[in-house]
Amino acid sequence: MPFPLDLHELGTPVTYTIFVFIGIGFGFMLEQAGFGRSTKLAAQFYFKDFAMFRVMFTAVITAMVLVFGAVGIGILDFRKVFVPGTYLWPVAIGGFILGVGFLIGGLCPGTSIAGAATLKLDAMVFLVGVVIGVFVFGETVPYFMGFWSTSDFGRLTLPEWLGIPTGVIVLFIVVFALLLFWGSEVLEKRLDGADPADAPKARYFGAAAIVLVALIVLLLGDPSTADYWDAVAADEQARLDSREVQIHPGELLGLMNDTFVNLVMLDVRDERDYNQFHLRAARQTDPTLESVEAAAPDLIGLTPRSVIVAMSNDERDATEAWKTLVANNVINTYILEGGINEWLEIFGEDADPKPTAYPDQLAFTFTAALGGRCVASDPHSDDFELIYEPKVVIAGPAAVVGGGCG
Repeated sequence: MPFPLDLHELGTPVTYTIFVFIGIGFGFMLEQAGFGRSTKLAAQFYFKDFAMFRVMFTAVITAMVLVFGAVGIGILDFRKVFVPGTYLWPVAIGGFILGVGFLIGGLCPGTSIAGAATLKLDAMVFLVGVVIGVFVFGETVPYFMGFWSTSDFGRLTLPEWLGIPTGVIVLFIVVFALLLFWGSEVLEKRLDGADPADAPKARYFGAAAIVLVALIVLLLGDPSTADYWDAVAADEQARLDSREVQIHPGELLGLMNDTFVNLVMLDVRDERDYNQFHLRAARQTDPTLESVEAAAPDLIGLTPRSVIVAMSNDERDATEAWKTLVANNVINTYILEGGINEWLEIFGEDADPKPTAYPDQLAFTFTAALGGRCVASDPHSDDFELIYEPKVVIAGPAAVVGGGCG
């Protein structure tokens, strides 16, 4: 079972206490490493002291291998970890401005706080500048909001962007980082006379350990939909077996006419049956694991008022699609009870029943491939008096945990 990430369940005072101690620990380590001194930090821009680069990059790759190692063994669901959206050009320009400020002042926002805590005057001045900058940004952002939200790639990671397994990316970044560390030591020796032999030998054991963990991440591989389903099956299978998620066609019709709800109807049938008949505004997805998995990311980012209803000719393929969506962290997902066949049984006055129908086969025939252009595709609710038990409950999105460096 993945580790629960919703810290707010612990209660606000406990959560804030945890955050305070994390902040104190982070600041203490920055100061112990000498990163509260602007001269030490600025030295990296003159290729004389790469301690800041090596320490921070080591922290990044250590966190990376531990996070994806935890994902690989199933104790962390990375989909619930906050990944900031990628806004390419705004981030590029913002990073350039931050870099220039870092070069001029010798500090970044986080290290300026550490320096100010030890009463360093330049850090205090820098921190005042940070506060003023935040205020100016907040007051002027409406004037460039259009640019600030451009080139939005959403939650984007290197494995998703490149289509390469996570373990390969993790191992590459670790090896690349170690090569950069070696190169930085060479530069320090040539430009500042620093001898790498004076550095602690323990760094070699650390490098070997992090490469070993990266190899383990590579061997573990990425969790599959089946793995994610196994993690939630105990609770979700019980809901499925007790028919808490199968909604009556009458309830779906009510949702179709509810302007408050953002209804998404996922028709997991082949194109032939979909073209023969489908509910108006239903989107077709092939009844395969790959097709439903491909549809899941677009359903995760919907508004909290969204309800997703999977449907097939009966319930077989819709149930498999529901499992795939739930395993992929899509909330507010339901199944059309009895499928399209039961829908047509109630609303399909212009459909002729077939003498026999196989499992998950359309049990009605039409004079032509009407698609969503017949009365049964969007019937008037006032024409029917249906009794059913409402089951749809709109739940909020799962909490994500975020963080970052000031």
